[in-house]
Amino acid sequence: MPPRPIPTARRLRIGTELRRLRERAGMTAAEAARVLGTTPGQLSNIESNRFGISADRVHALAHIYDCTDQALVDALAAMAADRTRGWWEEYRDTLPPRLLDLAELEHHATALRVTQVINIPGLLQTPEHARALFRQAVPALRPHQVEYRISHRIKRQAILHREQPPSYTAIVHEAALRMQFGGREVTRAQLRHLAAMSEHPAVSLRVIPFDGTSFPTTGHAVDYFHGPVPTLDTVEVDTAHGGTLVDAAGQLEKYRLVLDRMEAVALKPAASRDLIHRIAQSI
Repeated sequence: MPPRPIPTARRLRIGTELRRLRERAGMTAAEAARVLGTTPGQLSNIESNRFGISADRVHALAHIYDCTDQALVDALAAMAADRTRGWWEEYRDTLPPRLLDLAELEHHATALRVTQVINIPGLLQTPEHARALFRQAVPALRPHQVEYRISHRIKRQAILHREQPPSYTAIVHEAALRMQFGGREVTRAQLRHLAAMSEHPAVSLRVIPFDGTSFPTTGHAVDYFHGPVPTLDTVEVDTAHGGTLVDAAGQLEKYRLVLDRMEAVALKPAASRDLIHRIAQSI
């Protein structure tokens, strides 16, 4: 038999939300399986999305669980019905799964909010800047692995150039603007590109300056992906050991507040762009 496709983070989310609906309804897996006319093992496969699930089955389970949030149910059913193979799947054998999940989440997001303290956000990086970063990876990447990652990163940026791109808010600390990854020429080119992208109608670039302003952060990059309904939002927290996906309601609320507070102390877009230009001229 051919190997079953590996479930992506987005597809696994369907099962996670169905399990949450079951638990909210106060039903055990055995009770739900009995009403559905299946076995607890088969229901476990549904909740883990090992074999996928149809839109009709999503609606059936939501009915059993007395879910009245029709927008959520419709969104989950639409996700289940979408079997489109994304461009990121061509990297399945060459890049870590978390990078594929990142591209998929960005592709389907209705809006994105990101924050960076040390690095330029990936969707706003030039190839040369990205290459300088990947060459410093620990453990070291081989030359062809570096190029795979650059190719993947540049293809991710296509969402900002769609006919109807998602709104993209990037909150960047001044420290990230002054890091000279790749040397002065690469940095100047990166800053010029950043300033140009800040004028894109879908992009809101906000800089937190070195002025002693305090704000909540651990230094980790945070990517907030808005889903079709707030319940299906997702956060990726980037760490030294890789990205961690977060989707619990309490954590989503926490990161929304963190981003709100960081944006509140950041410069307005025009002032942010002026600062970027001044830093580029000073390098």
